[in-house]
Amino acid sequence: MLQVGLSLPRSPGGANGGFPTDEGDNTGTGEEIFGSSPVTVVITSEADTWDIDISSCLGCGQYVDWDRMPDPEQQTHIPRDILSKSPKELKKLAREGYWAVSRALRAQVYHQLIQQVSCRLVTPDALVYRDVASRLFGKMSVSTYPLPEFLEGCSMPTYCLNPEGITALKKILICVGNLFPDITYSPILPSLVALLLHYSEDEAQCFENISRLIASNSPHTSYIDQSFLAHQASCMTFGDLANKHCPAAHKLIASTSENVFEVYSEWLSWLFHDLPFNYAIRVFDVYLLEGQKVLYRIALALLKQYRLSVTSTRLEGTDIKADLQAFVQNIAEYVTVDKLLERAFGIRLFSRKEIWLLQMANRKALMERGITMVQSRQSFHLAIDMQNFSSSTVTAQEMRIIWSWIPERFSLSPPLLLFSTSEDGCSLQRFYTCCEGYEPTVLLIKTTEGEVCGAFLSSDWSERKKSGATSGFFGTGECFVFTVRPEMERYEWVFIKKPELAKAVPRSRQRSPSPSPASLLSSSPDSRSTSSNHLTVPTPQRKGRLSPFLAIRHFLLPSKTASMFMCGSREGIIIGGGGGQALSLDANLLWGRTEHCETFDNPPLCQENFKVQLLEVWGFQNV
Repeated sequence: MLQVGLSLPRSPGGANGGFPTDEGDNTGTGEEIFGSSPVTVVITSEADTWDIDISSCLGCGQYVDWDRMPDPEQQTHIPRDILSKSPKELKKLAREGYWAVSRALRAQVYHQLIQQVSCRLVTPDALVYRDVASRLFGKMSVSTYPLPEFLEGCSMPTYCLNPEGITALKKILICVGNLFPDITYSPILPSLVALLLHYSEDEAQCFENISRLIASNSPHTSYIDQSFLAHQASCMTFGDLANKHCPAAHKLIASTSENVFEVYSEWLSWLFHDLPFNYAIRVFDVYLLEGQKVLYRIALALLKQYRLSVTSTRLEGTDIKADLQAFVQNIAEYVTVDKLLERAFGIRLFSRKEIWLLQMANRKALMERGITMVQSRQSFHLAIDMQNFSSSTVTAQEMRIIWSWIPERFSLSPPLLLFSTSEDGCSLQRFYTCCEGYEPTVLLIKTTEGEVCGAFLSSDWSERKKSGATSGFFGTGECFVFTVRPEMERYEWVFIKKPELAKAVPRSRQRSPSPSPASLLSSSPDSRSTSSNHLTVPTPQRKGRLSPFLAIRHFLLPSKTASMFMCGSREGIIIGGGGGQALSLDANLLWGRTEHCETFDNPPLCQENFKVQLLEVWGFQNV
């Protein structure tokens, strides 16, 4: 256990000369027991005014080592009504760096914004901190206390704090550990406290503000992960988003790193550990207004910028995790903070709710693998055994790239061969028999010309039976098609690249079933391109099934033909639709066709009309 020495002067009134107790507080109170003494817990309310009061910020900066600070902030006139602006206007000002014009402005903005955060009814405030800190640190001249267990193994950035500030940082973290016993793992907390200390009047105000962020209860919004499970789920979610929004960087990392998960698990450290102070504080500006979603944006922008700065040959034999860390630490050599934020907000992510759904799906997947709330950090690996993997269609390295493309909650599981035409014969019925009951699956096709392509299919093939006599398309937006040879490329659902085209709809909305697409397999290419097939509603989830991210029921789509994911009938199978099929195979699994389709906006994946040399379907063990 890491021990933290706190050298504190002896004082009968409390630590550092004693904490004053405010009289006449008019907020409601309750009492909890801390040790053997009662601790007042104040039921806080939202601030009534947003006026800037410069005199209230005179103590800010007492914890700062000014010799280590970057260029001093400008001093300028501060409009008194700045915080009365609408949330949209405030976001614009924060993104443009307006808070940086004055230390006093930033200090007041931080405090007022955090006071507006919706949080649990009973949240410890400055009075509680003064009481607890005096009990913990005010009785002995020198006291040694361990840091809370939730920080075990975590780094503690101090940015530009002076020795008094570093002591204050440790004291606040110790009090957080005492007053928030439910926190079991939170590596981001030290950085956030250190940044807040730069703009806090005293320790008590800093503690109150960090407590409100910890206790936030806004729907689908989280500021601070507070368990290993939540932290790891957010890391996996970032990996999923990087996979979708930074395909070039992801492919580079997957092809050069032994552990893709370990690289992505550092994404929060890039922002609140490795970034220089003048970059990290600008990230903090927008984070307070927009929550964790904005952190995903900025980390993705860093990843994109990293890809622009390196070549795969330079990375040969390099520890890419350390190389990324060094890149972020020296980010000023590559891009200004204004340009970085501009690029971050140019990334079109899905809604906060959709990201939350993805995080919940990752969380559930981890729980099903035995990951708990209180576990210490551990490593996760892409579940491809490079030594023992064997396939007749792809090499182990090619399968590693494919496995890195799939949602992270599934790539924790090793591949399991379900069907192969070389062993099970060229029978569509046998194909269905072997694949039903497995979700998701990976389809691999090798043509007689040596080309290799395939698809990641998110739903069980038994879904084709749910429409009765009329077959229809099913699946979710996590489906994608890809090529392996001669080039490796992935083509995702068109709304991954253009999420602004789809609008979220209430969960109660349903879609009409589609007519049978069976005629698509036998009709001419011309007739297929004018097909008016519609989308079938996926059936309700089975109990225990992982909640599908990007399920079509969550979106109001402008074109029904842009959501034809997968379809199966006696005549064959189809993957992708609208203006053509990304892949279609006949009932004998011997002949196929590939075209551009609206669902994936893909080019033909190989020669348009091809003969199958070998077809394999891979599932996921333990899913």
